[in-house]
Amino acid sequence: MIQATGLTSNARKGSPPAVDDVSFDARAGRVTALLGARRSGKTTAVRLMLELQQGRGVTYFRGRPLHRIAHPAREVGVLLGDVPGHPARTVRGHLRMLCSAAGVPVRRADDVLEVVGLVSLREERLGTLSRGMDRRLGLACALLADPHTLVLDDPAAGLSAREGRWLHGTLREYAALGGTVLFTTDDAREAARVADRVVTLDEGKVVADQDVADFARTRLRPRVAVRSPHAARFGVLLAKEARTAKRSVEVVTEDGSRLSVYGSTCADVGDIAFRHGILVHQLADEIGDAGPSVAASVATENRSGNSGGDAEARTDAQTGPGAETGTDTETGTGTNVQTGTGPDGPTHPPAAATPLNVLTPTSTFVPLADAASPPAAQRRATSNGRALEAESARETSVALPTLPPPITVRTARGPLRPVRYELRRATGIATGHVTGALVLAVSAVLSVLLARAGHTPQPRLIAAWPQVLPLPPAALGAGLLGAFAFGEEFRHPALAADRGTVPRRLGLLAAKLLVGAAAALLLGVLTVVGDAALLYLVYGSELTQVPAEWLSLSASWLALVVGCAWAGVLASGLFRSTAAGLAAVVAVPIIIVPLVQKALEGPSVRTAAGLPGRLRDLALMDWPFGIERIAAAGLRMITQPVGGALMLSLSALLCAYLFTALRTRVR
Repeated sequence: MIQATGLTSNARKGSPPAVDDVSFDARAGRVTALLGARRSGKTTAVRLMLELQQGRGVTYFRGRPLHRIAHPAREVGVLLGDVPGHPARTVRGHLRMLCSAAGVPVRRADDVLEVVGLVSLREERLGTLSRGMDRRLGLACALLADPHTLVLDDPAAGLSAREGRWLHGTLREYAALGGTVLFTTDDAREAARVADRVVTLDEGKVVADQDVADFARTRLRPRVAVRSPHAARFGVLLAKEARTAKRSVEVVTEDGSRLSVYGSTCADVGDIAFRHGILVHQLADEIGDAGPSVAASVATENRSGNSGGDAEARTDAQTGPGAETGTDTETGTGTNVQTGTGPDGPTHPPAAATPLNVLTPTSTFVPLADAASPPAAQRRATSNGRALEAESARETSVALPTLPPPITVRTARGPLRPVRYELRRATGIATGHVTGALVLAVSAVLSVLLARAGHTPQPRLIAAWPQVLPLPPAALGAGLLGAFAFGEEFRHPALAADRGTVPRRLGLLAAKLLVGAAAALLLGVLTVVGDAALLYLVYGSELTQVPAEWLSLSASWLALVVGCAWAGVLASGLFRSTAAGLAAVVAVPIIIVPLVQKALEGPSVRTAAGLPGRLRDLALMDWPFGIERIAAAGLRMITQPVGGALMLSLSALLCAYLFTALRTRVR
């Protein structure tokens, strides 16, 4: 069940709020439609309910607000538009990736594919899906965690009649199983066909909250649609004929050539056109939408009907049994011909009724007998006016309700299984595979060309790192793969489809760093092995002999590619761009290394010789054998210009990322 109370959006300068004090309920086992024309506040109300937009109000989903639910995807399924997935990812791969994010078994993807009828298209790319198939995929994403509630914003927009019937049938079946369904629409006939209850919005306010039977009876009316080049003249003739025949007919001018005639038939309208020589291009029976003003008038009459008996009793007490009764102006007899303009139906004057929830100063109750009392009694009743005013002020201050609580926009939660999610995200598209293949090919060609030219040390030869390049191709490729980790997330935010931004969660960051390091290590090893094999094949074993310091060289090489990958991950996550991630990797040797060299140049009075031994003395336990040598090798890598610059860049990027992530959580 959904309980929305006091939803109010923040007003912009010079304009009223898009949604003002919207309150309604959507019960379990029923389909509720939020109906309104364009710019009536439907989408804003939904976004306020889902805490996607700042404002005021509170929405309870089975008794809990959304930010109090541990796993919102398992409680509320959301569909706000097209699926923001990578166009090269398959339908099944996209759902399996979201299964890892929601913490549900991957077999659930096949189950929802069968429910929405996409089994035959499970290997299709997202970029090739039609509008109807994309909407089916969006519904599958909403159903993936088996939620109790579905919230859909205009789900049938742009769908064909067949796809619309399928979608409506699916929503009805879901509600029949006990779920709660809330969807928005601007089509009154669609709301009457699908929903069990219809909440009508007009200019950001609830004007009616009706069962579908009452809604269809009051809002939808039969009409005759007429299209003629002489619409204005024909409308005047229809009104004149109605007055002559003393019939209740409403003629509404829709646009320059279209009329809507309420209270007549096609035969009568066609006969009038024939007798007066009016050319008619269209004449058809339709079910027209009378507009939200009718719903507001009926709702106001229903509210005022509850106090009708009391009003009648007061009237009888004041006028007496022998008083004359006035003419009923609402139900008079005679011709009722109205002309007006409206989008889909006749316009009606606003009903004169007191609006609900209007705060009025509390006053002392005066019985009817005292109301008709002589002036002396009235003077006695008002003798202590100041005391009554003070008491009224106190009662008013007590009766004033508090404002609805503010709505705070919170970032989306991270995936429940971040490592599995990141693995499926990275391997689900061909971008990583193509990047790795290009890196291996370029490295192989460069190593052969460098060996042919000579004058290149063996470590640089095997790594395909010429002196003119700031970084070897493997390091650039590792940095690009790391930049893709967050860059593609922000470009196609499948993880936060309803919020439009990727959450900066430490668990997600750790998973991306782990997967990025694994990809970089694999790429570095394959590059060295491939270059060495090609050099042995082309030039023999002279260039492929194992050097004496192979251990330190291998550690330096792997640390370089992993550091570049991490720099790409952190920079793309910080600046939300793949290009920014790659630029941060390239900036290390071009900008950071010269700065480090300039800072370290000049004579040094003291050195850090013997640092590993002093670290061992400070440790509370004995180091294992060989750790001191490994620590010394690590320190030598850090003191190198490239290693020091890379460590400095990683430290700065990590601190900036943590600062932005923690600042968002503190807010």
